[in-house]
Amino acid sequence: MLRISAAPVGLSTASVFPQGVGTAFEMAHALGYDGVELMVWTDPVSQDVDAVKVLARRHRLPVLSVHAPCLLITQRVWSPDPWERLSRATDAARRLGAPVVVVHPPFRWQRDYARGFVDGVAELEKETGVAIAVENMYPWRAAGREIPAYAPDWDPTDESYAHNTLDLSHTAVSGSDALAMADALGDRLAHLHLADGTGSPRDEHLVPGRGNQPCTAMLDRLVRNGWSGSIIVEVSTRRTRSQDERETDLAEALAFARLHLAAAVSDTAFAVGPDGTVEQVLRGSGR
Repeated sequence: MLRISAAPVGLSTASVFPQGVGTAFEMAHALGYDGVELMVWTDPVSQDVDAVKVLARRHRLPVLSVHAPCLLITQRVWSPDPWERLSRATDAARRLGAPVVVVHPPFRWQRDYARGFVDGVAELEKETGVAIAVENMYPWRAAGREIPAYAPDWDPTDESYAHNTLDLSHTAVSGSDALAMADALGDRLAHLHLADGTGSPRDEHLVPGRGNQPCTAMLDRLVRNGWSGSIIVEVSTRRTRSQDERETDLAEALAFARLHLAAAVSDTAFAVGPDGTVEQVLRGSGR
C-alpha cells in the first residue's frame, strides 16, 4: 500500500542564485517541479509581477508562494517601509494566484514595525485573504555570543500567528528540534522550506540528506498527517562549478522530496544515496 502526498513540491527562485528568476523557471520546468516560490530581491524580474506572469505561462508552472523582500540586501526593494514591502508582496501573491506569502520576523532595529508586527500580520491576512506564513529564523552569533537580531523573536512558535513557514536550514543554525517545532506549530504550519544543515552558525541551505536535520522524518510526518501545504526546495547552489552541477543538486533535492512523500506503510523507506542512487533504509533514521 502506498500513500502519495497531495503536497506540491516547488523550487525557490533563490535556489539558483546568483542567476535570476527566468533561470529558476526554466530549471523547475525541466526537472519536473510542481511550481516555484518567487523570492523578491534585487533581481528586477522578481519585482515585476507582469514579467513573472509571462514566465509562469511560458513554462506552465504556478507560483506557489511569494517570499517578501525582508533580507538585509532587500531593505529598499519596492520601498524602505517594511509594511509597504509586505503589502506589495501580498498584492503580488493575489495577482499571481499564490495562496501564501513568506515573511521573516522584523529585525530588532525596525522598532515600529516590530511593535505592531503580530497584530499587523493578522490584519493584513484578513484584508487580503492571503496566508502570511511567518518563518522561523535563528539567533545571530559573534565572538561566541548570541545577538538577538529579530523581534518579537526568531522562534515564531510562541506568537499568535495563524500561519507559519518552517525552514529546516534555519532549525540547524538555531539548534532547534525541527520535529518538536512542527508539533508546537500544529495546524499553523502552512509551508515548508526543505533544506538541510549541519548545525554550523552559517545558514547553509544544503541539499536535503547532506546535513543532520530530520528531513525524511519531517516529510513522513507530513504525509501521515495528511498535510497539503507547499514544500519548497530552498537550497544554495552558489558554489556549484557549472550549470550541470547546479541542475544535479536541484534534481537530487526533488528526488529526495518525491521519494519521502511517497511513504510506504511499512518498516521500509528509501533514500537518495551520495552517488544519486536510491537506497533502501530502515525507518526511524531521521535523515
